[in-house]
Amino acid sequence: FESKEQVFREVAEAQEALLTAPAPKDDDAEETSDYERIRRANRRYLERYRDNGQIMGVIEEVSRYDDHVNEARLRRQKHFAGRSEASLRRLQDDGRATAPIDPEIAALALGSMVARVAELWLIEGWGDYDLDQITDEVTKLWAGAIGLVDRPD
Repeated sequence: FESKEQVFREVAEAQEALLTAPAPKDDDAEETSDYERIRRANRRYLERYRDNGQIMGVIEEVSRYDDHVNEARLRRQKHFAGRSEASLRRLQDDGRATAPIDPEIAALALGSMVARVAELWLIEGWGDYDLDQITDEVTKLWAGAIGLVDRPD
């Protein structure tokens, strides 16, 4: 490496790749509901962010002044937004998500919500929540926002 900045950029790239890595094979089993699939995805993201919280905090900070690190961070957000948008379109087409919302904008907003909640909770120390509690709450918000038909009461 030519500089400590280059080393950090490589670390940031690896962390961002970890957050977007596919679910383990056993986690991709047939879900019982759309709600549970959304919950698992939210939990996996929050869990991975939590497990790497210290470096994620540094990445968030450095991304504000290092274009390379910011690009890696934006690729993560675009990755999640793209997957969420495609999923939301399928749910709408099948009548399983009934809210009259634009899937592209909804995916951006909902993904940003989960990412910002992770940062505030795990980096900024906002709230004394456990992983299950915060996962359940962001999942309720996500499911309600898209008008998910099979969400629990």
